[in-house]
Parts: sequence; C-alpha cells; structure tokens
Amino acid sequence: MESTPEQIEALWNNLLSRQPELIREAFNSLDSSTQKIVLAHLKNMAGEPGWQTEQIISAKVALNALEGQIDQEK
Repeated sequence: MESTPEQIEALWNNLLSRQPELIREAFNSLDSSTQKIVLAHLKNMAGEPGWQTEQIISAKVALNALEGQIDQEK
C-alpha cells in the first residue's frame, strides 16, 4: 500500500517532533527496510552539513529516542 504525501508528512512530523513517544510510535509503524532508510536519513541529518539547526536537533532527539531499538539491530 502506497502512502499519500499527507501520510508521509505526518510520519516525518512525528519522527522529528522531539517527543520520544511519538517518535517511537512512528518508527515502529514502519517495516524493517523502511526503518533502515529512516535511520540512515536521521543520521545524515544529524551529522552532515547543510541542515538547519532545528532539523539537526530534531534528528538527534529522534536518534536518542530510538537508541535502544538501534542497538538491538546491530
């Protein structure tokens, strides 16, 4: 099933919300291959130049909220 642009926007709004519960809920709604893509993108946002400060902060909060889940995948 394909997602609509509105669903994708809502997903990213939750992932970047800085609210750990919303972040984990949004992340857990994804299949494992999409989770890997999202994690890679969050890591890029948090560590690569060119992102706005607010985006970097939100990505770091999301990665921290998902830290336990990321560790389990290794």
